[in-house]
Amino acid sequence: MNLSKLAKACVCTTLATLALSTQALAQTANNQLDDVVAQGQKINQSASKSQLRVDALNDKTQSKLQQFKTVNKEIDGLQVYNRQMQTQLDNQLAELAQIKESMTQVSIIERQVSPLMSRMITTLESFVALDVPFLPQERAQRLAGLKKMMERADIAVAEKFRRVLEAYQVEVDYGRTIETYSGLLEVAGSERDVDFLRIGRVSFVYQTRDGNHLGLWDQQSKSWQELPAKYRTDINKALRIARKQLAPDLIMVPLDLAE
Repeated sequence: MNLSKLAKACVCTTLATLALSTQALAQTANNQLDDVVAQGQKINQSASKSQLRVDALNDKTQSKLQQFKTVNKEIDGLQVYNRQMQTQLDNQLAELAQIKESMTQVSIIERQVSPLMSRMITTLESFVALDVPFLPQERAQRLAGLKKMMERADIAVAEKFRRVLEAYQVEVDYGRTIETYSGLLEVAGSERDVDFLRIGRVSFVYQTRDGNHLGLWDQQSKSWQELPAKYRTDINKALRIARKQLAPDLIMVPLDLAE
């Protein structure tokens, strides 16, 4: 079918318009696509930044969580330590209370011990006066020292009591030991050098240096009794044993049988 020139012109015009419209639409689509891509890039960049912030916050959170756990462990340890310290403190307070009570009791005991020691010294003095008179100076000095000690304030009560008990122990030991010492004694009307021999408290004898006079202490009469010369050998042997010049051996010596 043949178109008129006017129709052809209309068709051409329509086609041109469509081409322009299509081109405009394509341009618009391209522009819109560029905007979408740009927005997508912005979103990606924002998301990346957000992820970095999230990662940073997560790291910070993990660090804080670790610090929190560490602090919690320290708190648990401190609580255990505090409980232990409180238990020790309670025990120390209880000990302090006991010490305070003991100090009160010590003060009471101390007030009672001093009179007791005085009575013990008086009793010991009476015992020595009634005992066999060996080592008179030594024993008298010991008693005098105890009496003087009781008047001193620079010696603790415990030390005083120890020394009193020590004096008692010395007197006890005299009853189970053998001993010899030299001294002066009036014999046959004149003062002579003699050797004293003590065997426990059952025999207390003397012998002059020349061996001519022997004697036994008689506790009942409180005096020396002459001994016959037959005891000289045994007494000399006993003197040597007491001086540790002979080994211990069986000896025959006179005994004081007084009660």
